[in-house]
Amino acid sequence: MSSLFLLVPLSLVLVVIAGWAFFWAVDNGQFDDLDSPGWEVLRDEPTPPEPSAPDDV
Repeated sequence: MSSLFLLVPLSLVLVVIAGWAFFWAVDNGQFDDLDSPGWEVLRDEPTPPEPSAPDDV
């Protein structure tokens, strides 16, 4: 029973910290664009420009 006097307030503090972190992330735009970073992997690299004249070696 005495452990509950420590664990209940500790769990309430952790819930408050987790709630604060969630609302901070939402307010700072962390969840604004969830799809674009996943599509970055699938984009092709830009093709290099072709030389206009052959090089004389």
